[in-house]
Amino acid sequence: MDISVIVPLYNEEESLPELYAWIERVMKAHNYSFEVIFVNDGSTDTSWEVIQRLSKESENVKGIKFRRNYGKSPALYCGFKEAKGKVVITMDADLQDSPDEIPELYKMVTEDGYDLVSGYKQKRYDPLSKTIPTKLFNATARKISGIKNLHDFNCGLKAYRSEVVKNIEVYGEMHRYIPYLAKNAGFDKIGEKVVHHQARKYGTSKFGLNRFFNGYLDLITLWFLSNFGKKPMHVFGFLGTIMFLIGFISAFILGADKLWCLAHGIQQRLVTDSPYFYISLTMMMIGTQLFLTGFVGDLISRSSSARNDYQIEEEIRCEN
Repeated sequence: MDISVIVPLYNEEESLPELYAWIERVMKAHNYSFEVIFVNDGSTDTSWEVIQRLSKESENVKGIKFRRNYGKSPALYCGFKEAKGKVVITMDADLQDSPDEIPELYKMVTEDGYDLVSGYKQKRYDPLSKTIPTKLFNATARKISGIKNLHDFNCGLKAYRSEVVKNIEVYGEMHRYIPYLAKNAGFDKIGEKVVHHQARKYGTSKFGLNRFFNGYLDLITLWFLSNFGKKPMHVFGFLGTIMFLIGFISAFILGADKLWCLAHGIQQRLVTDSPYFYISLTMMMIGTQLFLTGFVGDLISRSSSARNDYQIEEEIRCEN
C-alpha cells in the first residue's frame, strides 16, 4: 500500500464527508493505493456514525473509536499502530489542512529521501492571540531540539516513512514534538514544506491557550529525557556534588575563621549566629538530596526494560 492517512478527530461530524471525498479525489487522480484511518477521540456528536457510513461506502475507510476523549497523541499512537502504507500522512479533520498537498509530501519522502516532512503554514488564518504564542513556541522548540529548519512543529499535516511511526512512541501530549521524537530515534532527515492553510469551515477550535503552557513543560521533559533519560546521575549527581561542596567549603571557612579568632583572643560571635552557617547547611542538605535523587534515578534506569533499546538501522551478518 502506498499511503496511510491518519485523521484524529473530536466532534467533526460536518467536515468528515467532505474531507474524505477530497482525499479520495486526490488519491485516485494519482493512482495511489491508500487507506484512511479516522480515529474518533471520544466525540459526543455523530462523528462515529459518519465514519461507519463512510466505511460502508468505501473499503479504504477504517475507524478507531475511543470510549472517551484521551487527546491527540493517543489518537496518533493508535493510528500509527494500524497504518499499513509505506508513507504515513497525518492531517487534522477540520478541513484546514489541504489533501492537495499529499502528492508532493509523498514525493519528498519516497524520492527525495526524507524520513519526515512537516508542513509549514506560512500564512495562517488564525487570530493574533494564537499566532504570536505559536511563533514564540516554535522558536523555543527549534532552539532546544536543534532542528533549525522547522518553523511549525505543531502543524497537523505531516508525512513519514513507515519506519518512523513504527519506531517512535507518541504519548501524553507529545504530538507537538514528533520531529524531536523522530530525531532522538535516529531519523534525522527531517524536511519542511510550505502548505496552504485554510480558514475553519465548520465548528470551533478544540484547543485553548493552556496548550502553550503545557507545551513548554512537555518540551522540557522531552529535552531532559533525551539527554539524561538513561543517565540521570550525570545531571543530579553533578549538581548535588557541586552544591554540597560549596556548602561544605563555606561551613569550613566559617569554622576556621572562628578558630583563628579564638587562637588570637579576638572576640567573635557564635558560628550559629551567622546566617551564612544556615545557608551552608541548607546547600549541603539540598546537595545530598540531589545526589540521592540521581542515584535512585540511575537504579530505576538500569532496571528498566528499555535500558538497551537502541535503534538499529541495518545489520551485516556472516553466514556460517
